[in-house]
Amino acid sequence: MSSIKVYYTSVSGSREVKHRQEEVIRILDTYKIKYELIDISVSLKVLQEMRMKVSTPKALPPQIFNGQEYCGDFEMFHKAKENKEILKFLKME
Repeated sequence: MSSIKVYYTSVSGSREVKHRQEEVIRILDTYKIKYELIDISVSLKVLQEMRMKVSTPKALPPQIFNGQEYCGDFEMFHKAKENKEILKFLKME
């Protein structure tokens, strides 16, 4: 069973970050894929955990995982959507 996790922030001054997060959630909902949202704004520890997992010290949300396996960031997700490869991107097939 897959365990999709989306690191996001509930507090952002960036419209671009908000838009990207909303698009990821909308697409996951469209595909009826269950996911867990992990809010990096609740603590610095959660933000650092996300950045450590993606191996990018300045990574911004949204970042997407299947369990502990990193799937990618918004750009990679968007490309997978355009290529109709969302399930492959999410490592669900």
